[in-house]
Amino acid sequence: MTSIVFPGQGSQSVGMSKDFNDNFKIAKQIFEEIEDYTQLNIRKLIFENEENKLNLTQFTQICIFASSYVIFQTYISENDLSIENFKVMMGHSLGEYTALACSKKINLKECCLILKKRGELMNNAIAPNKTGMVALIGKDSNFIQKIINDNQLDLEISNDNSPMQIVLSGLQNEIKKNKDLFLSYGVKKYVELNVSAAFHSKFMLEAQRQLKGNINNLHFNDNKIFIISNYDAEAYNDSNLIKKNLQMQMANKVNWTRSIKKLEEIGEKNILEIGPNKVLGGLINRISKNFDIKSINLISDL
Repeated sequence: MTSIVFPGQGSQSVGMSKDFNDNFKIAKQIFEEIEDYTQLNIRKLIFENEENKLNLTQFTQICIFASSYVIFQTYISENDLSIENFKVMMGHSLGEYTALACSKKINLKECCLILKKRGELMNNAIAPNKTGMVALIGKDSNFIQKIINDNQLDLEISNDNSPMQIVLSGLQNEIKKNKDLFLSYGVKKYVELNVSAAFHSKFMLEAQRQLKGNINNLHFNDNKIFIISNYDAEAYNDSNLIKKNLQMQMANKVNWTRSIKKLEEIGEKNILEIGPNKVLGGLINRISKNFDIKSINLISDL
């Protein structure tokens, strides 16, 4: 069967999914529904990006979700499919929520409202530009963690994206002062990311605590689709376990490498990447060459 993967923050771009909105009635209806639930003009944020609001975390997350959800629903409608055609769904960070909505584990309204809340909490978790994130290219997570431990650095692995791409979170001064250290160990590139805070780290603990109750109140539906958790990279279709892991997601690292390895272990061969900018396909190819990956983010990909 085919597994579905959904992207997270950083995949956004101005105009994403506009061609779906302009050409498919179902896409336009879904955008209207999401705008009604969130009381946000999602399409204006995405298509016009006034004051660069699309790149503000409080708006970014719900906008990426909306685009991914619209693309998925249009895809299954145009191909006369249902969720029963898929065995596993997963997503990167906020993409895990997209997977929950598209798999019908949670309904669209609840997903919209909790993602709006999640974006606001993460945006306001710490004063802007005190903390940040940096991508390290060329070494795996074990190698990077050993550098952190050996040098007693106040940095955390926030995203284990592939054996060649690790993202760290921490205070801005820690990130800046340790660039030469990491490069001296053979890290090929040290790229500071354009984000407002150190996501998936201890700096998100209070935001994670505040979101816990909202997650606990979500109404989950049982079905046969498995969700691979960012938190521990295991596959679940038990709603209580999915909920428990989701409550731990925001302040802990995204175990993307291990999640793709789990997908491989399950025996899945085909992956459909749904959402803006085809970010995940490249990461997956660096983790394993055993998947046939198709990406859909434009109507020409259908």
